[in-house]
Amino acid sequence: MLRTALRNVLAHKARLIMTALAVLLGVAFVSGTLIFADTTANAFRNASAQSLKGVAVSVRADQATTAPDMAGGADSKPTTAVDTALARKIRHLPGVTSVRPTVHGQATLAGKDGRPVNADTNGQNLATNYQPGPDGEDSHFPLKEGRGPAAEGELALDAKTAAKAGYRIGDTVRFATDGPALTKKLVGTVSTDDPQVTAGGTLTLFDTRTAQKLFHRPGQFDEIAVAAAPGTDEYALTEQVQALLPKGGASATSGAQLAAEQSAQIAKNTGYLTKTLLVFAGVALFVGVFLIANTFTMLIAQRSREIALLRAVGASRRQVVRSVLIEAGLLGLVASVGGFALGLGIATAMRPLLNTTGATLPDGPLVITPAAPPASLAVGVVITVLAAWLPSRKAAKIAPVAALSSIDQAPPARALRVRNLLGTLLAGAGVLVMLYVSTLKGTKESNLLAAMLGGVLTLGGVIVLAPLLSRPLIALAGKVTTRFFGVSGKLAKENALRNPRRTAATASALMIGLALITGLTVGAHSAQQAMATEATQGLTADYKVNYNTARGLDPDDVGKIARVPGVAAAAPVTTAQLGTHGESAVITGTDPEAYGKVARLDFRAGSLHDIGPGRIAVSDQFAGRAGLHVGATLDAELGGGMDDSKAAKRKLTVVGIYAKTRTVDDALGTRADVLPYSMTKQFDNLLVKAEPGKAAGLERTIRAALDDSPLLKVRSQEQLVKDNNESVTTVLSMMYGLLGMAVVIAILGVVNTLAMSVFERTREIGMLRAIGLDRSGIRQMIRLESVVISVFGAVLGIGTGIFLAWAAGGLTTTSMHAYETVLPWGRLGTFLALALMIGVLAAIWPARRAARLNMLRSIQAS
Repeated sequence: MLRTALRNVLAHKARLIMTALAVLLGVAFVSGTLIFADTTANAFRNASAQSLKGVAVSVRADQATTAPDMAGGADSKPTTAVDTALARKIRHLPGVTSVRPTVHGQATLAGKDGRPVNADTNGQNLATNYQPGPDGEDSHFPLKEGRGPAAEGELALDAKTAAKAGYRIGDTVRFATDGPALTKKLVGTVSTDDPQVTAGGTLTLFDTRTAQKLFHRPGQFDEIAVAAAPGTDEYALTEQVQALLPKGGASATSGAQLAAEQSAQIAKNTGYLTKTLLVFAGVALFVGVFLIANTFTMLIAQRSREIALLRAVGASRRQVVRSVLIEAGLLGLVASVGGFALGLGIATAMRPLLNTTGATLPDGPLVITPAAPPASLAVGVVITVLAAWLPSRKAAKIAPVAALSSIDQAPPARALRVRNLLGTLLAGAGVLVMLYVSTLKGTKESNLLAAMLGGVLTLGGVIVLAPLLSRPLIALAGKVTTRFFGVSGKLAKENALRNPRRTAATASALMIGLALITGLTVGAHSAQQAMATEATQGLTADYKVNYNTARGLDPDDVGKIARVPGVAAAAPVTTAQLGTHGESAVITGTDPEAYGKVARLDFRAGSLHDIGPGRIAVSDQFAGRAGLHVGATLDAELGGGMDDSKAAKRKLTVVGIYAKTRTVDDALGTRADVLPYSMTKQFDNLLVKAEPGKAAGLERTIRAALDDSPLLKVRSQEQLVKDNNESVTTVLSMMYGLLGMAVVIAILGVVNTLAMSVFERTREIGMLRAIGLDRSGIRQMIRLESVVISVFGAVLGIGTGIFLAWAAGGLTTTSMHAYETVLPWGRLGTFLALALMIGVLAAIWPARRAARLNMLRSIQAS
């Protein structure tokens, strides 16, 4: 039987090639994910180990506090308990060989063309102090060109950032740390292995005094890295260092403990990504199961005479099953080896691909752990063998006489009835669960699990019912093909209906991919529409101005923009915490008169003009939660943030109730009532209304008024909508790419089914040629059959995806109040057109093969 299995594999190489490709792609996805996960984790560990190299103890400042500067001004820098004096004390401890005090900050550059570099991800735009050693260089940042910064007017950049921004040694670099633009001379470029920088961030280096001036106060740092002599007990040294630290101002951690914490965090972060990717790999493999099972079912039907002969000469059912499973195992093994090789390429390409979506994955060598190859091969072999198990059992049950009399028998009616009953139960249960999910609100874990269960049951039910559903839908499609293509169209319909199980299995592979893609598309499109509505709801301003950091706009900034020619109105907006009646809320402060010119609120009671000192309006939602009404007096607590003890007591009167929008939070008051209690004591943003006909060129003028800081964001309503939707669009694009693998495998399934069907119908095709159907008619018949199957799968997939998206849409309404299911008809039409294209392309090779069959030899085929 082993020789028989080997002979069958070698004898049907062409028929098995598409199945092998499906296994290959599925294994490639799995192996690529596993290798990518190991590679990413190793790169993070290497970067972490490099940053902790030689660090016995790390002293880190607790959260920096803000205090007035020496002149008593309001614009102050954070202050920390880690300073030069502490560094000296630590340096004198026994066993300490050196200390490295470091300042951490962020600096966003403007490129030489004036455009900000990485302004939207300024958290990756790192800035720190350059600390030259005895040789004049900083060992942490090896010089590539020039020298390190040594004076207030100098800086250095990492080489990649300098090249990206277009700067060369000697150029004047524009940058911003927390607001207005600054300039310094570029004196050197360095290399770095910091993962945030290698993943697309930037690195700016200043001399220590300048870095302290920019981010803290003279003599203060964020961290001190302590190096110890060989043989020093890290834990004992950590306790000695901790004893020197002020209580509540800083903490000391041993290098070993810090490495363990970072390793655990790395494992956690990469684990989430790995699980997500493996889910999509599982979808691809699941789709591949249909192709594999379909292929072996058809192969067994075509080899029924051979199986009958084996049974007649003494082969047992178990031996027949074993022969088919050995054949499947060999196919899975060969395809898995190729899949593992392809997985290496996928793993290599995945890091730069994900970094384009905003991930911060570091560079590193490809890592292949001992477990990855056997795990990948096992997945491919096991999936292939499992998919071939049912066809093998079917082969073993064929009676020799029945097998000798027919090659392609229709499935028994009883089996179809059982299948239809099971499918109805599964689909019915899935629909009921999804209808229950449609009544739920919020994305808590139990709701998500219910949605996943309902989705799996619904998809499973549709898959099982696909043979039953194929008859009416394909019959309907057949009327169209018959009407427009005559005999070829009618024959295509009859061929698709001949074996509903096979047609359903082929279409189901495509259905699964399109159902998931459609569900994601409908959900994402609906979310984008809701976010677009909420982003500009009630907003009549032409521009929203703010800084891309925690720092806000100060009154001088507001005044400068208000005086810009072409500005008709400018309303500053600030926010603070508000507590009353046991409820926590956010109150917005502004100039009511100016605000009325840049926004439109829907007041249910009172009006914007009623707001004044001590008088506020509240949203309808907040009023309902706190039991407020017009005329109510609040004993309010303003400000305080996380610490309620710091909140100020104020009496406020409710003079209006409005419909809540994203622009205005739970309450609205005057700037004088809210600004003193805001976190930054500054304005969060400024809403600008242009004079009639002046909006088009106003953005440049506004930027110029605030020195064109790289951190300044001046966004129109269209840009606000685009920014809100950008994250959804990025994730959706990545999902399309991942699910595309499943669609590719489904296409292979259509090609394989048609190609094997042509072989199976060789005599029939010869007879059709003999009675007058020419080669073009044969090609058209095969193409139409392919299109009918593809469209059937697309209709099932699109319909199922729409239902699942609608039912699960309610889970997002707590975070997006404007959410409602909106069908993207253009994209759905594209998916249907894609299915038509898939049908046409998948039929090219099978149709050509059928048309080239010799008429007489085909008639004589057995």
